[in-house]
Amino acid sequence: MPAKSKAQQKAAGAALAAKRGEADKDDLFGASKGMAESMSEKELKELASTERKRLPEKKADKKG
Repeated sequence: MPAKSKAQQKAAGAALAAKRGEADKDDLFGASKGMAESMSEKELKELASTERKRLPEKKADKKG
């Protein structure tokens, strides 16, 4: 599943780095902390590797 926003892609990258031991898990907060705890390395890699070119900064809120 590709990331839906640049923010989600960046959070997945931070969580992936922590999961691999490249970054300290204590430095994570918010979405990246939850992702590191609940997602596998494979899932995080898939989200983090999404091409950012056409992604919005943040996902638009659904109204209706």
